Amino acid sequence: MKIKTAFFCQNCGYESAKWTGKCPSCGQWNTFVEEKVQKDIPLRNTNWQPEKENGRSDNIVNLSEVSGIEEDRLLTPDAELNRVLGGGIVPGSLVLVGGEPGIGKSTLFLQNALQLKDITTLYISGEESAQQIKMRADRLQVKNDLFYLLTETSTQTIFQEIKKLRPQLVIVDSIQTLQSPFIESAPGSVSQIRETTAEMQRFAKESHTPVFLIGHITKDGSIAGPKILEHMVDTVLQFEGDQHYAYRILRTIKNRFGSTAELGIYEMTGAGLRQVTNPSEILISQREDQLSGVAIAATMEGMRPMLVEVQALVTQSVYGTPQRTVTGFDLRRLQLLLAVLEKRGGFHFGVKDVFLNIAGGIRVEDPSIDLAVLCALLSSYEDASISSKICFAGEVGLSGEIRAVNRIEQRIAEAEKLGFEKIFISRYNKKGTDFSKFNIEVVPVGRVDEVYRALF
Repeated sequence: MKIKTAFFCQNCGYESAKWTGKCPSCGQWNTFVEEKVQKDIPLRNTNWQPEKENGRSDNIVNLSEVSGIEEDRLLTPDAELNRVLGGGIVPGSLVLVGGEPGIGKSTLFLQNALQLKDITTLYISGEESAQQIKMRADRLQVKNDLFYLLTETSTQTIFQEIKKLRPQLVIVDSIQTLQSPFIESAPGSVSQIRETTAEMQRFAKESHTPVFLIGHITKDGSIAGPKILEHMVDTVLQFEGDQHYAYRILRTIKNRFGSTAELGIYEMTGAGLRQVTNPSEILISQREDQLSGVAIAATMEGMRPMLVEVQALVTQSVYGTPQRTVTGFDLRRLQLLLAVLEKRGGFHFGVKDVFLNIAGGIRVEDPSIDLAVLCALLSSYEDASISSKICFAGEVGLSGEIRAVNRIEQRIAEAEKLGFEKIFISRYNKKGTDFSKFNIEVVPVGRVDEVYRALF
């Protein structure tokens, strides 16, 4: 066994033989830390002789010989988690979950583990004592006789306990606290995170046991540890939300077993996290008065239609340079839409302060929200309200045209279900679609000026 030291960037995991002030990979300064690394010397020479008469090794198989049977997924009582994972937990999968401190990662997976009554679950905690986890479990008010706790950080001890218990699900909270005896560096270092994750990966694949790894995040919001960590696991989930709002969003960043566009929404309560099956109920303000600067957008998150409220405020600028402030929307996209209104509509936004907010604190990246943003801006500019029974779904092009968006029928059906009377869509969405089956008035528009004339 040969022991040597190397320098690792604590931000991206780049390895260097000597200390460097600036990381050549991610460009961060003063992030290199010296760690002890053990390199294994091969115990035997590789035998390159073929092991079969046909010149093929036992390890090599023809693709046509591999059985393509879909594995049965483990369904949890949490429909939101099932959706985000692509239809349930896949046996032998390794799932990494990241999120802000105190956002509710431990609560979410403790709650799900307790609700799986017929599954033997091992919850490995390196941060909290058994008493602390018991207190949280008492708050959740869920009892499970097959739920086991292990407060340990050494992977060698953890795997010895796993051999005795043989759990069907393992949850590690958190991966940054684990320590492998094969690496001589502190827990949480790049070498330790990489090695402990590799050990968990080998265990998951060889035993077909699903493993959830809860991880910390850095100050810029990315998962702590080397980027290779996200490549090693099968699924990466991001648990996000605002401390000032009661709800949380579980978003898929990577998924080898399903779509990466899915979204799960929860509401934080005193008794744990409640699933939000109808997200539009928390994303649309319940108001009686008609106010200017408000428009409703019909968006999609993965396969799930949602209606969100767009709020805009346009005022006369009192400073030399007009302000552009956004929350939950792309600032450059707002500047593009303002330029379209200035050039194609003749509206003088160049002397106005513009503030834009997606109500509820979520961030929307669906281009179909463009039309609602544009209408909210015009509503505030003219100080004329838009009816709360009207919603919008369309992308705005640079020439002022309203472009078609995908899954228009699902958007219309969601608007109809929530009691809207009219929806503005692109006229290019009409091809091959029968809108007569809906009990909501569908208004096709082709340009920005058509929308303006129809509303104001």
